[in-house]
Amino acid sequence: MGMLQEFREFAVKGNVIDLAVGVIIGGAFGKIVDSVVSDLIMPVVGLVFGKLDFSNLFLVLGTAPEGTAMTLDALKKAGVPVFAYGSFITVAVNFLILAFIIFMMIKQINRLKREAPAEPAAPAAPAPTPEDIVLLREIRDSLKR
Repeated sequence: MGMLQEFREFAVKGNVIDLAVGVIIGGAFGKIVDSVVSDLIMPVVGLVFGKLDFSNLFLVLGTAPEGTAMTLDALKKAGVPVFAYGSFITVAVNFLILAFIIFMMIKQINRLKREAPAEPAAPAAPAPTPEDIVLLREIRDSLKR
């Protein structure tokens, strides 16, 4: 029972739950960012620079069977070893674009945090009354009696 109790304590710790929520939200956020890159950014980049798809760049490392089309998909399906450096370049370029977009988002979030109005300062506590004033008040009060 001791191990089960330890596991329960571990599983319900705040950090573990926060991490689980972060992973779930991160997965959903990853899909959003992926959609922004593939559906919004890449079409514009493709319009400006031409389609950035290097996936048809590869080196055939074996012999292709007769009648196999010399495309990456056909060669992979035929089981021919292929050095697909173009796919890596495409993924690397997409990563750089994605990283830049996330950098710009974080930069804007930090700028908005800095511009947010600070909490108004609490009014300062009144300064303690100097001792000579306290003594004079005591003398005044005693003379009134």
